[in-house]
Amino acid sequence: MAQLELGNAPPDNGHALAFQPRPLDEWTVRTALHSRRWRAVAAASVGNALEWYDFVIYGYFATTIAKLFFPSKNDMESLLIALGTFGITFFIRPLGAIVLGAFADRHGRKAAFMLAIGLMMLGTAIIAVIPTYAVIGSFAPIAIVLARLIQGISAGGGFGSATAFLAEQDSQRRGFFASWQFASQGLTTVIAAASGVILTSVLTSEQIDHWGWRIPFIFGLLIGPVAYYLGRHVDETAEFQSLRDRTTPLLQSLAGTKLRLLVSLGAVVFCTVVTYTTLFMPSFAIHQLGLPQAGSFSATVLTGALQIILVPVFGAMSDRRGRLPIMFAAGATALVVSYPLFAWLAAVPTLPTLLTVQAIMGVLGAAYMGPLAALMAESFPTRMRTTGLAISYSFCVAIFGGFAPFINAWLIEATGSNVAPSFYLMFAATISLAALTVQHRFSS
Repeated sequence: MAQLELGNAPPDNGHALAFQPRPLDEWTVRTALHSRRWRAVAAASVGNALEWYDFVIYGYFATTIAKLFFPSKNDMESLLIALGTFGITFFIRPLGAIVLGAFADRHGRKAAFMLAIGLMMLGTAIIAVIPTYAVIGSFAPIAIVLARLIQGISAGGGFGSATAFLAEQDSQRRGFFASWQFASQGLTTVIAAASGVILTSVLTSEQIDHWGWRIPFIFGLLIGPVAYYLGRHVDETAEFQSLRDRTTPLLQSLAGTKLRLLVSLGAVVFCTVVTYTTLFMPSFAIHQLGLPQAGSFSATVLTGALQIILVPVFGAMSDRRGRLPIMFAAGATALVVSYPLFAWLAAVPTLPTLLTVQAIMGVLGAAYMGPLAALMAESFPTRMRTTGLAISYSFCVAIFGGFAPFINAWLIEATGSNVAPSFYLMFAATISLAALTVQHRFSS
């Protein structure tokens, strides 16, 4: 009876040994495979979104955290210290990329992703419950830094394992499936910014400073049930399971991929700067443009919503039209329009202007991100794909992304101009376009 297949039963005539099970028809097999892939994508996307939510929510409440954990003589100095702490965690991300990336290439993408989620939960829990500087003194900022370092290790390895897991669902539709990596980060933006909108609309500034800021971090602990679901109901990718040799030393596996790592790193620069400039925009809108908190967070919600909707569309388009043409067009357009958009925003600092600027940058960012994850995944062989993805991404965000809010704030302070964030966007677009040019020659 162990040989019976779904939908077939032996005839009740005493001749069970003569029964021959029918093979499942092709439609049933395809339906089951399709359902399994979508369960995997849904679980990985939600898990990835909550993991990145836990990581970036710190940036949205940097002003409050600065006052509570990094008190100083003036607000700008406290804010710069808090944003600097946000950036410091990015230096630990390459370590997480190397350790968790190598773990994933030996023991599986799913196992590494679950480990990354567990580390993220630990860091978030510390931030959610630690008393402030007024209560425990210098132990408070030390605990915050420790928590952010743990989160940095998690984020360093989480990107590679989640991206490889998604990209290996279907090699014929790699662009579409891999794009959910960045689409789920859009979900992160929506959840995090929505938290800001709700809290600033319902609570007073005093309530937020006293206890309300902890609510988003407590909410982030919901990532735990997602990790449990991943462990119980999602299979490892067939592409990883087909590997025969998973014991190649890390340095040996990376030896022949230095150019690939550099090109992949360069391709991520524009994506990274756009993402963390978006993270910086609420503080920019409030402090530099004088716009209300709720409206500033609403503009970021719009950017995240566009990312959720459009990134998979551009990812699917790249499966038919190619990765590079779409990314070239998005990067070149951003290079041309960044300065005029911020100049307009500085001249007309209103909520409709902010919404329009965020929407345009959101569309351009989505067009660039849609094919990006697949482009990176295809740059590395299966045996070291997670490591290659994690290292190139983590080093990029450590260099260009982690300090993006700090750099933008410094540029504004140094130039005295609210147009300054566009300079960093243009710089990033130039680097990524150069990397894509090398990738094109490398692929030809």
